[in-house]
Amino acid sequence: MIKEEKISFSLIVCTYERASSLKRLLDSVKKQTEYPDEILIIDGSVTEETKKIIDEYQYAKLKYFKVGEEDRGLTKQRNYGIRHSGNVDVICFADDDLVLEKNYFAQLLSTYRKKPEAIAVGGWIDDDTYWRKEEGNYKPKFDEFIIDNYVRKLGQRNVFRKRLGLLSDKPPGFMPEFSHGFSTGFLPPSDKIYEVEFFMGGVSSYRSCLFQKIKFSSYFEGYGLYEDMDFCLRTSKIGQLYVNCAARVVHYHEQAGRPNKYKFGKMVIRNGWYVWRVKYPDPSLKARLKWHGTAYLLTLVRLGNVISTPKRKEALTESFGRIAGWFSLIFKNRTSE
Repeated sequence: MIKEEKISFSLIVCTYERASSLKRLLDSVKKQTEYPDEILIIDGSVTEETKKIIDEYQYAKLKYFKVGEEDRGLTKQRNYGIRHSGNVDVICFADDDLVLEKNYFAQLLSTYRKKPEAIAVGGWIDDDTYWRKEEGNYKPKFDEFIIDNYVRKLGQRNVFRKRLGLLSDKPPGFMPEFSHGFSTGFLPPSDKIYEVEFFMGGVSSYRSCLFQKIKFSSYFEGYGLYEDMDFCLRTSKIGQLYVNCAARVVHYHEQAGRPNKYKFGKMVIRNGWYVWRVKYPDPSLKARLKWHGTAYLLTLVRLGNVISTPKRKEALTESFGRIAGWFSLIFKNRTSE
């Protein structure tokens, strides 16, 4: 029997004021069938709660770093972690509000063995979406999405986009010319490995040699919405990316540490425009119209949530942020505040 190649790997967790969530994540890391060669906690918290958790509970091979204002923020903390990582083959990142299935790392690393050309591999997030398996000749309804005979509902906003011809015709994890593609959340629970050009940064891994060529962009500050897509799109110009749907996590969507809804809405538009232009610096007129048309439609849908959901203030505030972000692209320099 041939022994499998040993792949050394680091786990970097960037955290901010989420001590209890971090403990829950680390408890799931502790149960892994393949344990990291090192765990780096990059803490941007102002309080000492996270440090207390680290001191109270013992986790093997863990290194704790408390960063100041100059290194605070998701992309800065990730770059900080990379600089302090040891000599390993693969660097993994995990959001601090995840719980990993016990074979998560084993599945991620197996992808590099099965796909030696892989430069990056992402995991699969269980977000409670209901999927069902159908026979090969099944024809989905208008409000359904199908891939590999797995079917799920599209959701209201995507049904609207489909009616208006604004829905992506590319598979999940690929960006069409007008952006607004299907996220890797539309990959099914098939346990298969899929080629992609982007995936979620909270369940990501990269060959360490990649970081000799590129790093996470300083454009994204603080919460850093879409920084993962930006990095993946640039990575896809260097090598092949995959998502392994057998490498699974549960995401608890911890609210602590997130920006207010106005800032979030503004980031949705401005950062979304930025990553679109990373992939397509000079899109066609049709693509430009479809990008703005989709942004307009999704803002209207979010405004509609003021009536249709109990969180009316959040929906309204985020909608105002989206509108402000949109107008800032039209009337101001697109890379300035």
